Amino acid sequence: MPDHRASLSGVLTNKLVVIIATEAPIGVALNTAALLGVGLGRHHDDTVGPDTADASGTPHTGMCAYPIPVLRAPAEQLHALRAEAATRPDLTIHDMTQVAQQARTYEQMSTRLSGTKPEDIEYLGLALYGPRPTIDSLTGALPLYR
Repeated sequence: MPDHRASLSGVLTNKLVVIIATEAPIGVALNTAALLGVGLGRHHDDTVGPDTADASGTPHTGMCAYPIPVLRAPAEQLHALRAEAATRPDLTIHDMTQVAQQARTYEQMSTRLSGTKPEDIEYLGLALYGPRPTIDSLTGALPLYR
């Protein structure tokens, strides 16, 4: 997989954002952000930098090489945003749904999701990764999660 982190000028050419449903309780919001980050990191090795060490030589595992703005949007807007992002072939979309949040196992989530119509899916959050201009055009007007 090509490394799209930086151009020759050192500027990040791709962008990663997480968008959390405004209505999500804080515990659900934090869990959603963590799960989205894990999913995205699994699919894009270039998002995680190499392991490092501190001055004493103690190793520290690699962290995300990107700043990750955490934004917020109403759940209804997440549905529309995901649909619009899906039309952009240069983006990777990870989503967290109410179905996933309520399931006890991955198998249970997968089974329930496969029986849910797309229009009935309730999104708790999205992670989007792709070219900076594309991400900015989709999420530039969203406020930071505070």
